[in-house]
Amino acid sequence: MSKLNREAISAMRKSYGEAGLPDSALSENPIEQFHQWMSEAATNEFIVEANAMVLSTAGEAGLTTRTVLVKDVTEEGFTFFTNYGSRKAKAIEFNSQVSLLFPWYSMERQVSILGRAEKVSAAESDAYFATRPWGSQIGAWSSTQSDQLTSREELEIRYKEFATKYPEGTPVPRPAHWGGFLVRPTTIEFWQGRYSRLHDRVIYERATPQEINWSRRRLFP
Repeated sequence: MSKLNREAISAMRKSYGEAGLPDSALSENPIEQFHQWMSEAATNEFIVEANAMVLSTAGEAGLTTRTVLVKDVTEEGFTFFTNYGSRKAKAIEFNSQVSLLFPWYSMERQVSILGRAEKVSAAESDAYFATRPWGSQIGAWSSTQSDQLTSREELEIRYKEFATKYPEGTPVPRPAHWGGFLVRPTTIEFWQGRYSRLHDRVIYERATPQEINWSRRRLFP
């Protein structure tokens, strides 16, 4: 398999379209604006998972990044679920400041978010866990996420053990080590690709997550 040389990588360039982000198309509320864009992303056949977001954390071991799925978006913020023993959860415990990025490449759009993450209530985690497919519920019990795994076989054995303990069709309780985080945003930036790299960037800001009103301004691309 051939590999690209430095010149070929340097020459990679895409000219973005004419569709912009005029003020007339913007909501005063960034959460409403996000819902509009996400709805459009969800119906775009070239986007595999519109709710996939890149979560970046700054933990004791340094910066780390990964893709997770947002499962709720409200005026309070953006909610995702994970293993509370995972690397991301430990990083949030150390430093609750996080960033989120929704990269909707085929639409020449992205949304970047800064905020603070906090655990959701046990009741909220229970409610969401109950909606998950049985296999995903068993998977949550089987994985001690981010711990070293000796082999794939070890994981498969653990899965079979919990599948036997909680047979399909019977209620599966939520593990205490699994639950949700709510990211309360302080900045939300919408980026729309434009011609000649004259992209549109609109940022909404508020001093604290408790504030109701947002300010809005444009940034140079």
